[in-house]
Amino acid sequence: MIAVVDYDTGNLRSVADALRRAGAEFTLTADAALLRAADRVILPGVGEASSAMAKLRERGLDEVLPTLTCPVLGICIGMQLMCLSSEEGDATCLGIFPTRVRRLDADPDFFSVCGGLPALPDTDSRTAAPTGTQAVSRLKVPHVGWDTISALRTPLFAGLPEESYVYYVHSYAADPCASTIAATEYGRRFSAALARDNFYGTQFHPEKSGATGATIIGNFLKLQR
Repeated sequence: MIAVVDYDTGNLRSVADALRRAGAEFTLTADAALLRAADRVILPGVGEASSAMAKLRERGLDEVLPTLTCPVLGICIGMQLMCLSSEEGDATCLGIFPTRVRRLDADPDFFSVCGGLPALPDTDSRTAAPTGTQAVSRLKVPHVGWDTISALRTPLFAGLPEESYVYYVHSYAADPCASTIAATEYGRRFSAALARDNFYGTQFHPEKSGATGATIIGNFLKLQR
């Protein structure tokens, strides 16, 4: 059974929909006993890091999550909360990954070649893909839309080529470290994904990343204790 942590942070619907498409059984819960009994745990989240950490602490989950022995996947804010700290709200986080989260810098003098455009709100994430049209644009924060991941490591990315496209919506990102298993360049290089022991995290949203995201979710579901 997969437990999706429900701690009143963000919309869980897209994660639930992705798990249904994968044919996985899951439950939404903040119950410590259910999390400990789960075969896999997913920590999603959108929003602000310090308030998200406060909600974990209110439920005692800041003590539970780091002790889990099953595969755990943090998504977006979920991954950031698994780092040492975040500049967003000066938050002290769970300390699972040995890196810190910093704000992306918007540089009006920096130009980048972008591989695609942000998906519109009504885009179907199951089939969405970058346009492939090369366009020159200023870096903007938040970083919203399709971008590539490289330096892929661990079974989480089995079957995926370098420079696969994934979907991002974020203003903060974790610095590269020994636990970095995928990276993206956006003004600076940051950790697109992290892994340490049974803990994994993605800054991007696999549940909104089309076929690439479905492969990543499928790989996570295959991970063993």
